[in-house]
Amino acid sequence: MAPGQDWCLHCGAAAPGTVGGSGWRPAASILAVTAVLVLGAAAAGIAALGKKSHPAPVLTTTVAAVTPPVATTPTVSTPTTLAPVTPPPKIPLKAITPAPAATTPVATTTTPKTTTTTETAKKEEASTTKTGGAGSEPEPILLDTNAAQTYNPYNYPAAGFGDPSLAIDGDTSTGWTAQVNPASAPRMAEGLLVDLKTSQKISAVKLLTSTPGMVVQVYGANGSTIPGSITEKAWVPLSRSLTIKKHQARIGLRNQKKSYRYVVLWISRAPESAVGTAEAPGHVTVEELELFPTG
Repeated sequence: MAPGQDWCLHCGAAAPGTVGGSGWRPAASILAVTAVLVLGAAAAGIAALGKKSHPAPVLTTTVAAVTPPVATTPTVSTPTTLAPVTPPPKIPLKAITPAPAATTPVATTTTPKTTTTTETAKKEEASTTKTGGAGSEPEPILLDTNAAQTYNPYNYPAAGFGDPSLAIDGDTSTGWTAQVNPASAPRMAEGLLVDLKTSQKISAVKLLTSTPGMVVQVYGANGSTIPGSITEKAWVPLSRSLTIKKHQARIGLRNQKKSYRYVVLWISRAPESAVGTAEAPGHVTVEELELFPTG
């Protein structure tokens, strides 16, 4: 050992005179420690070998098979040819006026003359009798369905009048009616007016009535408006006052070379049979009214 060295680095003996006793003891201690370490290592190895080895768990991952999409061929739709659509008919802006039905001729009854017929009665009969042969009478003027109206200048209740269009519809079973006012009966003051729309020459008026015996007179007028009263100068008398004695009468008119737009059959007196009572007023009726042009 080198001077001042307490222990031998080869055998582990202590230098003489140092603590530790004789030289064999340290060596024995070292061997003992080494043996203990070897035995411990051996025991640890045996213990390690005695343990069962457990395999590490295997993680299984399931991968779903993905089926690739099947390529599809786009379908080309063939356009369907639609049938042509027929457009709806156009509605005319101007109302079409239907032609009136053909007038059924009414048989003329012959009333025997009495011995007491006055000169005035003879003139009235001549004025209301059809003149000429069967083929000499011209066709009546074709009227619009709304050409007829009630002429009521003195404002009698509208409920006292019938539909004026029924007097020009060609149907002899229907007609225009006017109530007889019980307070003033048999006097009357109303009429049936025809608007020809344009001025025309009129030669005669023909009427059919179920109330013969009424007193009538024919007037004509022009202008854009109907005269407000039968007494106005705009109304021109086209006939004198006549008593209609038969169910059918034809009245020849004056001033046949002049044209008129408005023609009114003015009723001034009801027959005694149509007067009625206050509880049940009577009526006068005009089933058909026809106007004839100047030939």
